[in-house]
Amino acid sequence: MPNYQIYIYTASRLLELYKDNQRIRSYPIAVGKKSTPTPPGNYYIATKTMQPGGVFGTRWLGLSIPYYGIHGTNNPMSIGQAVSKGCIRMYNHDVEELYQIIETETPVIIQA
Repeated sequence: MPNYQIYIYTASRLLELYKDNQRIRSYPIAVGKKSTPTPPGNYYIATKTMQPGGVFGTRWLGLSIPYYGIHGTNNPMSIGQAVSKGCIRMYNHDVEELYQIIETETPVIIQA
């Protein structure tokens, strides 16, 4: 079984997907604004939801820290910026690809 890990770099606004310690994908993201920053730490994917709708776009990957997740967006212009309430936003086509690859329990490491 492949060993996937997700690394999120808030300063460079990138999400990188690793498989067996090799980077296989890199995606641009939006992160939390100064007043509601994306929390650094070690988490995992706790839930996966298709078509959550609204501001969450087409997919929701809930983290093991309550109320935070990796999700799509209904505002693609926000990608690359620090504008969210702490969640990690991705383009819908990117989060749909990620959703297909990873499973719950996938580690998520968030760094500055």
